[in-house]
Amino acid sequence: MNDRRILMVGLAVAVVLLLGGAFLLTRGGADSDRFAQCRASVVAGGAGALGGPFELTSETGARVTDAQVFTKPSLLYFGYTFCPDVCPLDSARNAEAIDLLAERGIDAQPVFITVDPKRDTPEVVAEFTDNLHEDMLGLTGTVEEIDAVSKQWKNYYKVNDDGSDYYLVDHMTNTYLVLPEHGTVEFFHRDLTPEDLAQRVACFVNAS
Repeated sequence: MNDRRILMVGLAVAVVLLLGGAFLLTRGGADSDRFAQCRASVVAGGAGALGGPFELTSETGARVTDAQVFTKPSLLYFGYTFCPDVCPLDSARNAEAIDLLAERGIDAQPVFITVDPKRDTPEVVAEFTDNLHEDMLGLTGTVEEIDAVSKQWKNYYKVNDDGSDYYLVDHMTNTYLVLPEHGTVEFFHRDLTPEDLAQRVACFVNAS
């Protein structure tokens, strides 16, 4: 009888431990990714594996760090001002999404980093961004700096410099969502409409 009672108590303790462990695992998973309900992409190493510290030159000519740039929710895009079609369209989509977010009471900004620093001086970048959105921040730098920051966001690009003034640059067209204190939490493909993009960004901002 005593042995049976001991066995029953042991089983009860085991059940409690299992349930408690499951609870902790579930709670830990939720804490480790508070944006799970908003996320659609799959990033090797997690979205937190994208991005990192940098120092670049803003369109005003000032040197700025990532901490100075990402002070609010930001839609980050890598492109170049001489791009014939994709970059202007993607950047305009991002700018429209920023305005839609503002209507929701969400203060966000579009950020443009060139992958063509040879031609994209601060003055050239400023003209490009000013034509798209008054709050769009353009960044450039040396070839080495652009290479480094692109690698941090796993952003591929290739300059096809044939010696002419009209060479093209192959590059990825993802837009990255960077949140203060959280870093890069998601990336979006170019097939999203401004409305869909704003909706997705709002989910992350509200969950942050």
